[in-house]
Amino acid sequence: MQRSVRPLLLGLVLLFTACPALAQQSNSPFGELADGPYDRLVIRGAMVLPGHGGPPVGPYDILIEGNRITEMVPFDPVTAERRGDTDRMTGDRIIDATGKYVMPGMVDLHMHLRQDPMPLEYVYYLKLAHGVTTMVPAPDRGLENGMEEAVLSAKNEILAPRLYPIWGWGSQTDYDRAFLEDPTNALLIAKEMVEKGAHVVSVGPWGWNPELLGAICKAVTEAGGITTYHIPPSTTSMTQAVDAARLGVTMIEHHYAYAESALDRQVQDFPRDYDYNDENARFRHAGMVWSETNKERLLTEVADSLAAYGVAMLPTRVVYEANRDILRAQSLPWHEKYTHQALVDWNGPNPAYHGAYHYDWTSDDEFYWSYAFDLWGDLIFEFNKRGGRVAYGTDDNYIWATPGFSNIRELQLLRETGMHTLEVLKSATFNSAKTLRQEELGLVRPGYLADLVIVNESPLYNLRFMYSFGALTLDESGEMVRRGGIEHTIKDGIVVENEKLMEEVEKMVASSKRDVAENPVFAPFTAEEE
Repeated sequence: MQRSVRPLLLGLVLLFTACPALAQQSNSPFGELADGPYDRLVIRGAMVLPGHGGPPVGPYDILIEGNRITEMVPFDPVTAERRGDTDRMTGDRIIDATGKYVMPGMVDLHMHLRQDPMPLEYVYYLKLAHGVTTMVPAPDRGLENGMEEAVLSAKNEILAPRLYPIWGWGSQTDYDRAFLEDPTNALLIAKEMVEKGAHVVSVGPWGWNPELLGAICKAVTEAGGITTYHIPPSTTSMTQAVDAARLGVTMIEHHYAYAESALDRQVQDFPRDYDYNDENARFRHAGMVWSETNKERLLTEVADSLAAYGVAMLPTRVVYEANRDILRAQSLPWHEKYTHQALVDWNGPNPAYHGAYHYDWTSDDEFYWSYAFDLWGDLIFEFNKRGGRVAYGTDDNYIWATPGFSNIRELQLLRETGMHTLEVLKSATFNSAKTLRQEELGLVRPGYLADLVIVNESPLYNLRFMYSFGALTLDESGEMVRRGGIEHTIKDGIVVENEKLMEEVEKMVASSKRDVAENPVFAPFTAEEE
């Protein structure tokens, strides 16, 4: 389905994203998939995970008027005894959440939408069904398209999370290279970009010039936006992670430049035949550098500095997990039913596609990446222990990371670092909302926007309860049952029927897999037809 918005609407996106309360308040036209917002929506009897790291509390009746939480009435025994008999709140819709858990919608600060023939709805529905209500997409289909989608989402004309597309420095301006690279022009450029709708600005290409990088970060922050930094290995000799934090970057994506911050020399020991544009070599040595770093300095001086400078870590560990066990990544149980064929094709191995570099991936590579994953996890733990802000993102739709499912796996991988589960959920909600500078998101409390998740079982007991298919457990009689799943995601007061979304995704994937050629990844394991 083709959608378009007149170019003049692009200037409105900042208004809708910065002031979500202005979003459309009439009932949404999504049929069986979703409905709302309501004049009065009541969630009854829910245990609440507030989002700031505090423990569950409740039960509560939660009143949502339009797109905002307006009242939370406790019904725990002590409060009920003090209050006496009280009529329960009523509304246009009442959701019985007895025995269920309500938490803030998750904020995915870095992900991808990829291109046709994979439908945008495929990504949006999987994200919503796994509890993501806000996301920061790379402009894979062009910035103009990304901003059009952001406007439509803000107005609730499409069923999608809130969208804050990533802008490049100088995007949608007419300045030449020399003007863009002059640090004295940074504030003027940043203000113009923000006026046109920019909020998240990538500074990845500017690590070669620390003075310019610092000027851009300061200017974007002053103009009201944030900066995100994928530090390329090709420029870590000029700017590594501690440098980036000192220069004012809002958040550092992925794993790059941390190990480089604690080398006992200023450059990584690249082999003499290294070519950064050879992705197989690039990712191989991005893992190996962790075996070169000074581990003691990394987990003390580097962790101290990163926390002190106030940068946010955005690990996106899930997209790199394939590097430590490629066969596991390729054989995940949801690929057949829920991974779009376009993603299977793009995941490779194929040197022609970004992120499809496992065409010569050895046991040694997996050894180095296993070591890297463990040490990287230790750094995240030490950074968090020092009060550093760990944020949340997936970088999914690459490297066998299927959207939605990867959001729950990312929570598990953060737990693997040693962070407490409450800290993990805080990273995905409150921490990421703060990093995005969206102060009305990330908590369950009156006055905040109604971006919520209703989980059928406690995520604190098992994060896997948040997968759409839940998790296996034992019932009271000792029988094996599958429980959990996110029953409803609520975005901007709109109640989403997550089971229906997954049915739509299943149809899209089935259609994508008709008459496909045999994939060399699966060929040895496919039964031959007689």
